[in-house]
Amino acid sequence: MTDTRKVALVTGGNKGIGFEAARQLAQLDHRVVIGARDQHRGQAAAEQLQSEGAEASYVVLDVSAHDTVTAAIAVIEQQYGRLDVLINNAGTAPTEGAPSEVALDTLRDTYETNVFGLVAVTQAALPLLRRAVAGRIVNLSSGAGSLTVVSGPDWRPEWNGLAYNTSKSAVNAVTVAFATELRATPIKVNAVNPGYTRTDMSPGADRPASAGAAVVVRYATLPADGPTGGFFDENGPVAW
Repeated sequence: MTDTRKVALVTGGNKGIGFEAARQLAQLDHRVVIGARDQHRGQAAAEQLQSEGAEASYVVLDVSAHDTVTAAIAVIEQQYGRLDVLINNAGTAPTEGAPSEVALDTLRDTYETNVFGLVAVTQAALPLLRRAVAGRIVNLSSGAGSLTVVSGPDWRPEWNGLAYNTSKSAVNAVTVAFATELRATPIKVNAVNPGYTRTDMSPGADRPASAGAAVVVRYATLPADGPTGGFFDENGPVAW
């Protein structure tokens, strides 16, 4: 009998929101594949989920290293033959000063992971997503990627980062581009702001990573009449 359980890849899935999203998808009977740069951390994360009863595995995947991207997708194709859910979670948030002081190398490195890496994984995974009955792509964005939010009077000067903020604005634009291309297909592509949650990037947050992951999972499991090409947080649409 053919196993109809959905297959989900979560980049950067060995910790934080990515790990919690993988856990929640597993609880919804998805077979989850954790993409992790570090083999040992990826293996440990998969084993943790397995100990909880999940069908979980890992692939070595560094979104900024194209050879690992293609190799990871090849492993998923060989093992499952398709991909139902792609969560582009892997990201970086560098220490920044004022925009006028940010080194170009910092900008390049941030975009390499947050934007170019996301595009590389999405392009590589699309053939497998097209084989699914209704593929779902969720791109991790941020409130800092909203031009409306960051240009508002309440946006504090210390939050006025150049590299991270603009990389997430670019993620939103990339989301719209892919959603527009795929609008005539069953695949839905959305950007999600998981909110200010406690992760390595924001250790001072009170909100647990599981709460941010729940928002991600909501848009990774949209019904056929769900939205595409949007930007959402736990309360609904976010202004671009």
